[in-house]
Amino acid sequence: MARQKKLKLSVLDQSPIRKGSNAVEALQESVQLVQLADRLGFTRYWVSEHHNTATLAGSAPEILIARLAAASERIRVGSGGVMLPNHSTLKVAENFRLLEALYPERIDLGIGRAPGGDRITAHLLNPSNSFNPREFVQQVADLQAYLSENANTGSVHEKVKAIPHIDTMPDLWMLTSSGESGLLAAHYGIALSFAHFIYPVGGPQALQNYREQFRPSPWLKEPQASVGIFVFCADTEEKAQQLQSVMDHRLLNLEKGRIDVVPSYDEIKDYQYSPAEWERVLHNRGRMITGTPPQVKEQLLQLADDYEVDEIVIATITDHFEDRLRSYELLAELFL
Repeated sequence: MARQKKLKLSVLDQSPIRKGSNAVEALQESVQLVQLADRLGFTRYWVSEHHNTATLAGSAPEILIARLAAASERIRVGSGGVMLPNHSTLKVAENFRLLEALYPERIDLGIGRAPGGDRITAHLLNPSNSFNPREFVQQVADLQAYLSENANTGSVHEKVKAIPHIDTMPDLWMLTSSGESGLLAAHYGIALSFAHFIYPVGGPQALQNYREQFRPSPWLKEPQASVGIFVFCADTEEKAQQLQSVMDHRLLNLEKGRIDVVPSYDEIKDYQYSPAEWERVLHNRGRMITGTPPQVKEQLLQLADDYEVDEIVIATITDHFEDRLRSYELLAELFL
């Protein structure tokens, strides 16, 4: 039995394009969702970076963040995340300094090293990207120097400053689905969010290693961590099972390379999985929590216990936008 605790809830929005919809509508749904999350008391609202896919509209989080922060009042808004190897580090620092200047103490800069798509697209986004992990490590060091203006003598950061000059800096987060980036976050004194919705194995140990290896930094004195997961909460078990069934099929399609297939429940409700496919479905269900409010509450509390965190970042993708809104409303009734 998971212990009762106060949980902070946050949103990860991948700006999904529903079947029969389009990117314009998907982005307007993101605006509606951030306004709902703001009213309901969610802690932060993160948007993702994806490229070369017809089912996700969020290719430029720094632009979308500006719109979402303008449409909300209190909630922190940020990237979950910026895929740093795709970009010039100085430009990322300036983008988020500008956002921080516009919305002081409301901006999060979550960074990751995955391409957010295929390697061909990643190369076109940044032709100098060699996909060498050492280059990502250097980018992290450069990013901190640009954001904090903490320049080492003789370094390029003495000569080149990220503008505008402001008195605050966005909160910096490392996003990871492995232990390796977690240790990097610990070394540089950066907050860490584990993507359980991507890889549901080894996360609690990765966060434990992060805490043990954490080195305080000028911007973060103690380790700070969260965990991200798919959640589908519904008023009835029947509706919850429908939402889960659609996500089962969606994740299986992604594994088969069918990244632009958006199934509806009516299309997949009678689908017969092969034994190998069903094995993958069961594995992928470890990446999500589904059920009625009492069922979801118990599972979220257990997840928080397993990871020893007090914040869960929730991604919800549904066939109908109303079901997505309702899921977040029910979660707020449980915890906020």
